[in-house]
Amino acid sequence: MFLSFPDYFLWGTSTAAAQVETAGDHPWRGLTAKDGYRFERTTDHEKRREEDAAFITRFGSVYRCGVDWSRLQPAPLAKFDPAVVDEYCTFFEYLKKRGVSLMFVLHHFCHPNWFEDKGGWTKEQNIEYFVNYTQQCIKYFGKYAGYWNTFNEPNVYAYNAFFSGDFPPHKKGKYLLANRVLDNMGQAHDIARLLIREKHKKAPVGISLNTASFEAANIWGVLPVAFSRWWFMTRAFSPFRKSDFIGLSYYAHVLFDPLPVDTINRPDKVRQLDLPHDKMWLYNPAGLGQVLRNFWQKYRKPIIITENGICTDDDRTRVQAIRDYLGVCHAAIQDGVDLRGYIHWSTWDNFEWHLGPTYRFGLVRVNLDTMERTMTGAGLFYEQVVLQGGVEV
Repeated sequence: MFLSFPDYFLWGTSTAAAQVETAGDHPWRGLTAKDGYRFERTTDHEKRREEDAAFITRFGSVYRCGVDWSRLQPAPLAKFDPAVVDEYCTFFEYLKKRGVSLMFVLHHFCHPNWFEDKGGWTKEQNIEYFVNYTQQCIKYFGKYAGYWNTFNEPNVYAYNAFFSGDFPPHKKGKYLLANRVLDNMGQAHDIARLLIREKHKKAPVGISLNTASFEAANIWGVLPVAFSRWWFMTRAFSPFRKSDFIGLSYYAHVLFDPLPVDTINRPDKVRQLDLPHDKMWLYNPAGLGQVLRNFWQKYRKPIIITENGICTDDDRTRVQAIRDYLGVCHAAIQDGVDLRGYIHWSTWDNFEWHLGPTYRFGLVRVNLDTMERTMTGAGLFYEQVVLQGGVEV
């Protein structure tokens, strides 16, 4: 059966600058990931922009990406480096001439070391530095952006940086600090949204919120599930409600027993339960349908899937995941959810933050030794989905 999506539906793919460019002067540089790789050289994107653009243009009319703040602005309130601006503009212009506009992400887990040294998002007074950065991004890159994401997954950033300690600055158990970070980001979002609207009235502004489906494995998991569901999706979104659309990313089904069960930290438990999973999480596409309906019913704002994919080395598994997830998306639209687009993560394999580059999501395979790119069967499959405006299931 062929599932046809509306004519207005957006198709595209996504990457993050820090994960595909050689590391700039930011806190991730030099960290050793779980798989042993060093966060330094990632995928050489800055050296292969035209080659990468050729893949991007095959995967839809929107490309969700950002820029490296640390390369553009080496000091607080400094003017952007003209050479770096020109590098990005040349790339964005190339995409624009081929019919691809940007969903421009201002903050994707990464900022300059000088910003981190000032306390980063824990200090309200640091918002002015992000505002200045935003103003210059609008000036130089605004003409390429059809949509804006002020913040990518602020809930993931706040949790990992100030609770689990997996992200810089590696603070653990700082619950109050994590909430302060969310609120400061929310203030920055509101200011950035107004600044963008002054210059680009027709460009919608939203965030990308990471979502998941949570389930208790036993009685001991009931309270952790209730808290996680509330904090991760309701509390975390509350500072960003002044959004023109809600960007949602979805990858994971998480059991609590009472500790979270995932493939990263508890692979033996996952194997014992014999549940569908990828290299990172339990796999449950139906959970995305629940998330879509819940957000639509609660907020009544247009929704875009800003990230979705599966962490696997197997091409056939990725193809089936695209089918599964798009089937869920189509059913949600049929039920009245105002879903406007689907952006797959990721265009090509990249450096998966604290886990490393062997945790693959790409439609295009990257050889980690030579950085050579190879289109995968999943990439060819998604290209056909985009061309046909739908999927055979």
